[in-house]
Amino acid sequence: MPHKHMECSAAWWFLTAVSLLANFASPAYADTLSTSWPQTQSDLKADSNVHFGTLANGMRFAIMRNATPPGQAAIRFRIGSGSLEENDNQQGLAHVLEHMAFKGSTHVAEGEMIRILQRKGLAFGPDTNAHTSYDETVYALDLPEVDADTVSTGLMLMRETASELTLDAGALDRERGVILSEERLRDTPQYRAGLGIMNSLLAGRRATMRVPIGKADIISKAPVDLVRDYYRANYRPDRATLMVVGDIDPAAMELEIQQRFGDWKAAGPASAQLDLGTLETKGESTDVLVVPGGMTNIQIAWTRPYDAAPDMFAKRRTQLIEDLGLMVLKRRVSILASKADAPFISAGVGSQDLLDSAHVVLIAANSEPDKWQTALTAIDQEQRRIQKFGVAQAEIDREILEYRSALQAAAAGAATRATTDIASMLASSVDDDQVFTSPAEDLSLFETMTNGVTAAEVNQALQHAFTGNGPQVVLQTTQSPQGGAETVRQVYDASKAVAVSAPSGAADVAWSYTHFGEPGAVVERRAVDDLGLTMVRFSNGVRLTVKPTKLRANEVLVREDIGRGRLDLPRDRPAPIWASPAIALSGVKAMDYQDIQKALTANIVGIDFSVGDSSFKFDGRTRPEDLATQLQLMTAYTADPAYRPEAFKRVQQAYLNGIDQYQATPGGVVGRDLGGLVHSGDPRWTFPDRAQLSAARPEDFEALFRPAVSTGPIDITIVGDVTVDDAIRLTAETFGALPPRPEMAPSNDRGDVNFPAANNKPVLQTHSGRADSAAAIAGAPIGDLLSDLPRSFTANVAVQIFQNRLIDQFRIAEGASYALEGDVNLSRELPGFGYAYFYVETDPAKIARFYALVDEVADDLSSHDVSPDELARAREPIIETLKHQRQGNEYWIEYLHGAQTDPRRLDRIRDNLSGYDKVTAGDIREFAATYFSPEKFWKFEVLPAAVR
Repeated sequence: MPHKHMECSAAWWFLTAVSLLANFASPAYADTLSTSWPQTQSDLKADSNVHFGTLANGMRFAIMRNATPPGQAAIRFRIGSGSLEENDNQQGLAHVLEHMAFKGSTHVAEGEMIRILQRKGLAFGPDTNAHTSYDETVYALDLPEVDADTVSTGLMLMRETASELTLDAGALDRERGVILSEERLRDTPQYRAGLGIMNSLLAGRRATMRVPIGKADIISKAPVDLVRDYYRANYRPDRATLMVVGDIDPAAMELEIQQRFGDWKAAGPASAQLDLGTLETKGESTDVLVVPGGMTNIQIAWTRPYDAAPDMFAKRRTQLIEDLGLMVLKRRVSILASKADAPFISAGVGSQDLLDSAHVVLIAANSEPDKWQTALTAIDQEQRRIQKFGVAQAEIDREILEYRSALQAAAAGAATRATTDIASMLASSVDDDQVFTSPAEDLSLFETMTNGVTAAEVNQALQHAFTGNGPQVVLQTTQSPQGGAETVRQVYDASKAVAVSAPSGAADVAWSYTHFGEPGAVVERRAVDDLGLTMVRFSNGVRLTVKPTKLRANEVLVREDIGRGRLDLPRDRPAPIWASPAIALSGVKAMDYQDIQKALTANIVGIDFSVGDSSFKFDGRTRPEDLATQLQLMTAYTADPAYRPEAFKRVQQAYLNGIDQYQATPGGVVGRDLGGLVHSGDPRWTFPDRAQLSAARPEDFEALFRPAVSTGPIDITIVGDVTVDDAIRLTAETFGALPPRPEMAPSNDRGDVNFPAANNKPVLQTHSGRADSAAAIAGAPIGDLLSDLPRSFTANVAVQIFQNRLIDQFRIAEGASYALEGDVNLSRELPGFGYAYFYVETDPAKIARFYALVDEVADDLSSHDVSPDELARAREPIIETLKHQRQGNEYWIEYLHGAQTDPRRLDRIRDNLSGYDKVTAGDIREFAATYFSPEKFWKFEVLPAAVR
């Protein structure tokens, strides 16, 4: 989506208060104007590959040449001002101004900015974005090409944003509805919980009174002059930083920046110094935060004043020593969560400088609704245990070893970091007012900082960590317990009355899965030269596809596909597919998950399990030196799985704890129900209800997955910084050494999976959230991906044109929605199955208009050719996005799945770019006439329960 505002992106079932707070923490608020870079006040060395500078007007810039991927660049334009700078009558207008940056300027007419960028291949949303936070507004452009015109256009648009925005009253009136729609979209239980927790921890600070989304009545009614006042006061060169990273000439880029931005002058005097408030002093406290539709979470926190001193070696080291101690505590509570009698579902521990308003140390746990008392007791006693008895040197050494491995991997892969990642990290460093150090320097600093670190020093840091304001105990719940906060206090007091004992030392664990038998023999090997692939079949039936790349230095991706996934599951009854995360959490027979982590501390390996339409899938990301261990890990999970009941119950309780969140918003209901609905209610794609979740048993989990994982055909794909011979040898020693597996054969079985029939009366669901929020979908069947490749290219372009028209009318002209999108889902696994859909979240009263607009667009596309410009604006971003994706290992690991038995998948890769170039206006008209006639649409809507 084209704007973002503090999105809660963490996986809900592992969400803790720690991650909730992270969504609000874009920390560095510069309470004084500064035109110097942090390194000028630090003993730390900035990355020498970045050219840092400051124009005469005070605007800072940073330029870095980076050729991964080649021919692309990223621009980040940061204004060091956000909602904190708003006056009482401007609350929300910093964010409103961010929206207005897309609504016309001196040299770009209203509505033209997005079209200009689309012609250059930028997609509205993925490549053209912005966000507003408490202390900053950042505009982002990801340029698909670095020709002079494209780069110049990007810089021109940032210069327009700096001081040339028109801020037309009519345009503002049209945009108000979009922003209010965004406010509704963000108003989720997770958001309300995070905001409530933050306001409790930061009581007394200005941040608690300036949430960036602002106040609805101000957004609805504020005159445009108030927006202009904010613009003139805060969009100033001495508050601005421009960052350009990519395949560019830094010297030429600096010259163009000077030419474009050198004449920028502040429109008025700087705003007065803000009173950021004083952190409220608190002793021990207890509170209850009631969040309908939310999760049950219990936390204990300590806050102390924020340290605004410059970023220095000593300051970083002090934080690192504290972090090491908290990492030990985090690992201890993670071990508790994995036990059969676990006191909570999941837990997190950490510290952060929150909005430059306080340093927060937090331990939090997600629990079952009626077991928060047990969770509170457990986290309290673990915190007091570590505070009283400290950590062992072996525990510290383990955390250092794991941390070092991650830094070593980052340093080894630094030469091929993605341009967009570097640009975003640069922007974050400016936000944090930190020196932007290189990965190599980060590793060097870490080695120096941790050299000779003792448990005694870490224990001293932990003693300091648990000081200041607190302990502050907050119970987040859907319904307050009887007695409210006093009941929480009584439980906490009872826990504190229990003496804690010293932790028992854990024995060292060695990785025991290094030999699986005689290496398998290669019985077939063939090269696909035009795609740089090698395909291998071993004597036991295991297949391997290898694609060596240099796209990312020191990165290797491994994927294992087993069996036929959902297609192998019963179609007449629900199965606990949702329990798939418990596969990884179960570990293997000889070692549980925690022992695996301990044994492989020094290795960069990963394990993830999921269920796809045509396979059960293990995924891993590693580095060349750990590829052998990565393959051993995946082979162990395949050949010797454990299916531990406690892992299943943990996932089950996590889902039960979070299931009400789906019902709390229209988007949540759509996310929960759409998969089942578009597969005509097939239980293999249908999300379980509370009763089905509660009734599932551990033995059902094992009965579902063990036969498929233990006996199904195996297909391995390895992509990345690896040689073909190494990949074959290491696979032969692991998967190739397993007992024979059946061949993976192509199948035309679609399992009676069909898109639902068209309907005049939409399928209706309700949500329990706000009465002014609803969602609607209009979808149409198309067919699968591989049986008609030209159709798939036309489908993507047609849907993009359709989406652009809906946005132009429903969002931009009518201001009726923030969230509006179209998408195509053509199956590579299910013959004949695939669909396109258009989705909106809006006011319930405007859903009928959305459906009518869908019909209007469908009729017009079926009757008239689109213009060459409209075709180009839809097609070019698709092509450029695809070019970018092909420069990543993730693209290849995904597209190569199943290619040995279905060569059409290789044809899709070969034709991916040229296929879009062949799509004509006539193809679009014919496609729309075939698939998008109004009578063929299936409709689904989610209304508030109160107005059904």
